[in-house]
Amino acid sequence: MALERFTEDHEYIRVDGDIGTVGITHHAQEQLGDVVFVELPEAGRVVNQKDAVAVVESVKAASDVFAPVSGEVVEVNAELAANPALVNEDAEGKAWFFKLRITDKSQLDGLMDRAAYEEFVKQS
Repeated sequence: MALERFTEDHEYIRVDGDIGTVGITHHAQEQLGDVVFVELPEAGRVVNQKDAVAVVESVKAASDVFAPVSGEVVEVNAELAANPALVNEDAEGKAWFFKLRITDKSQLDGLMDRAAYEEFVKQS
């Protein structure tokens, strides 16, 4: 089973080996409303933890998507660029934004597991 972690900015990362799949949480997409545009990073881009890597725009607002950990973007979800509403349909599944080759796995230790994230959402 892949390791799953969450940020206070409502991104998730699912780690399989040294690759992390990143997207926004179900809670984040509920807050945004109807997603109308997604800007994805270029494959090959090297990012540091907490860098703004992608943008998601809804009818309400535009929000940055931050890197949960440092790494190199190895793949982006082209289907998401063509169909941004996928975020509203399956935020934590088919609507992942990008995949990172993680350069510092110890950064995962500072992120929340699902139970801690759900508690965080309840209190915010």
